[in-house]
Parts: sequence; C-alpha cells; structure tokens
Amino acid sequence: MSRNIIPALKEPVILILAAIAPAIAMLVYIYKTDKHEKEPVSLIRKLVFAGVLSCLPAIVLETVSQDVFLPYAPIESPVVYMVIIAILTGLIEEGCKFYFMKRNTWNNADFNYRYDGVVYAVAVSLGFAAFENIFYVLQYGLATAGLRAVLAIPGHMSFAVAMGVFYGRAKIADVWGDDKGAKRNLVYGYLAATALHSFYDATALVGTDIAMILFAIFIICMYIGIYRLIRKESRSDESIF
Repeated sequence: MSRNIIPALKEPVILILAAIAPAIAMLVYIYKTDKHEKEPVSLIRKLVFAGVLSCLPAIVLETVSQDVFLPYAPIESPVVYMVIIAILTGLIEEGCKFYFMKRNTWNNADFNYRYDGVVYAVAVSLGFAAFENIFYVLQYGLATAGLRAVLAIPGHMSFAVAMGVFYGRAKIADVWGDDKGAKRNLVYGYLAATALHSFYDATALVGTDIAMILFAIFIICMYIGIYRLIRKESRSDESIF
C-alpha cells in the first residue's frame, strides 16, 4: 500500500515545485539587481506572503464583478466582453497587490533607496503569481507550468517593475514634502501596472489571429523594455533621504 502512496504523493509535489520555481528564480534575479543595502530576507518573505494573501480579495472581487455585474451589462460583442473582463482583472489584481505592498512597506525604515520600490513590488507580485500558478499547474499539468513560466510569471514581474519604478519615485516625493508628486506617482504606478496587465489579458482572452499576433509582439516588446528598465533603474539608484 505504501508503495502506491509514494508515487501518488510525488506528482503533486513535483507540480507545485514546477509552479513556484520560476517565481523564485525571478525574485532572486531582482534581489541581486538591488545594488545598495539589499532588503532584509525577512521583509522579502513577508512581502511574498502578502502577495499570496492579496489573492484572496482579488478572487472575491473578480467573482463579484464577473458573476454579479457583467451578466447584466448590455454587452453584445464577445470581444468587448473579453476586453472588459481583462480590464477588470487588471484593475482588481494590481489594486490588491498595490494595497498589500504599500501597507507593508510605505513606512518601513528599510525603504531608503528608490530601487527598493521595484524589489517590493516584484516580491508581492511574484507571491501572487506563484500562488495563482499552483492552481493552474495542479489542474492542467506540467505543460502548463512550462508555458506559464515564460508568459504568466514574467508577465506579473513586468507589471510589478512598472509599478515599483513609480513607487520608488513616490517615496522620494513624500520624503521631500511633495504630497502631490507622491500621490501622482502612486497613481501612475498603479495605472502603469494595470495597463500592461489588462492589455496582456485582453489579447490573450480574445484569441483571434490578430489578437495573438498583438500578444506576441506585446510580450517581446514588454520583456525587452522591462529588462532595460531594470538595468537602468538599478544602475541609477539613489538614496531616498
């Protein structure tokens, strides 16, 4: 009997590891690009867990928006319907990640360099992405793990980098007494992440040939742009105080 149980236990463990491994690898990469006063590992763990927690309100809000409100909306076109779902998903998921990131870092004494904003946003986002990924991979298998490792996980990281860049600038503005600048950059960070996330989901959900071409072009351009942004922000990092 025990011989039959062990293989049965191995498969979900392998699937879970396959689901979280890409997120861990990308978090390590971002952590290493932080050239000044690397953030405490305890804080990174806390933020990853915060990202996992952010999934819960996101699930509730997405269920309410898609199952309660959308069925009664006067939307005739399936394409428009999918685009609206994508926008709602982007707004809700990035909003939840933003809330948990700001709550856990805005007044933290370790938030003393501009690039820390990128590290924090990525940690929360990859916690969210890893938790989400576990469910997809357990349901659809290792093939899904491979596909999401090159699309969904780096996608979430990219959205987070865009948010984190503005988040760091918002903190600088706040420290220097520029309340309007701080609020403006916080809004820009949220909107930048939401725009990228919504466009990603919209082109993927619509599924037409043109949408798939746009999706491929978007992914390539976003990855190149985010990689360059990471290098630029890391090299030009500055103290907040």
